[in-house]
Amino acid sequence: MSSSSGQSSKYALSFKILLIGDSGVGKSSLLLSFISNSVDDLSPTIGVDFKIKLLTIGGKKLKLTIWDTAGQERFRTLTSSYYRGAQGIILVYDVTRRDTFTDLSDVWSKEVELYSTNQDCVKMLVGNKVDKDSERAVSRVEGVALAKELGCLFLECSAKTRENVEHCFEELALKIMEVPSLLEEGSAVVKTNILKPQQGFNAPAPPTGGCCP
Repeated sequence: MSSSSGQSSKYALSFKILLIGDSGVGKSSLLLSFISNSVDDLSPTIGVDFKIKLLTIGGKKLKLTIWDTAGQERFRTLTSSYYRGAQGIILVYDVTRRDTFTDLSDVWSKEVELYSTNQDCVKMLVGNKVDKDSERAVSRVEGVALAKELGCLFLECSAKTRENVEHCFEELALKIMEVPSLLEEGSAVVKTNILKPQQGFNAPAPPTGGCCP
């Protein structure tokens, strides 16, 4: 696991977002394109990785903790625990691979229903790799239809060209902010972090195991 460094700790709201979908659909590419404008030298995600992004939306500074999960079957049990407390979930498929699209309804949407602990969680369906339009196997119309069926927002994008990448995360965050219960959760996380005592600050000295004369 890793997180972006050098970020300011001052923010008004904190949200947890998950990226899910089959292996190879470009989840890590989308995340890195959003975080650092780069998708170079990517290797498959093993287990779970996360990045942090600070951004300002609607006049409020947000902290997004974005979890990138492996799509391989053997990591399913590992990733299930990371659904807990997520305010946003992005279901990603590759527009050039129909199997990754059908798996969203056959596998991933069912997993969301099974593991998501937040009924108000905002979901977004994202078709990645639109830069390969000549190889397209899933039409935009089909994507819109599935998103409507699953109760998701919908967007097509390209991690490679960065088309709609920022819009994807920003729109999701904006929709989360429009849900009172999720807004309250995001604010509560910030307050908890502020009030949490710092380890080692004014802490009593540990016993030395001996006595002084």
